[in-house]
Amino acid sequence: MSSDKPVLLSIIEIGGYPDFTSLYEGFGFQVVQTNTVRKAVKLIRQHKPKVMIAEFNFQSDFRDRTSSLETLLSSTQGVADSSMIVFYEKEFEPQYQRFLNTYDVAASLTFPVQEDELKTALKATVEKLS
Repeated sequence: MSSDKPVLLSIIEIGGYPDFTSLYEGFGFQVVQTNTVRKAVKLIRQHKPKVMIAEFNFQSDFRDRTSSLETLLSSTQGVADSSMIVFYEKEFEPQYQRFLNTYDVAASLTFPVQEDELKTALKATVEKLS
């Protein structure tokens, strides 16, 4: 998978929203998709994505973290300089705010994700990259 296009890594663990691949491609990205954080870590090392889009899935059974996003971001520090866009459930905003106290994200969008909001977030992220 080689291309001159920057890579956007889409991590869809739970889903339940539209496939935004054509939107991502419209912004000039080569899209790589996975459904697990474990695979995402490998893909990050392999493709060094410029943008990652993932879900914040609160997991109350984790003792020392709130979601697998923390695992993803901490295991990829220094590997790829990526901008992160996160989709999250409004009901988990307090837990998501705790996550944001430690990690920087380019944009946060609540479910249901609106395509126009995602376009705006992507446009701002792409502008920062150039």
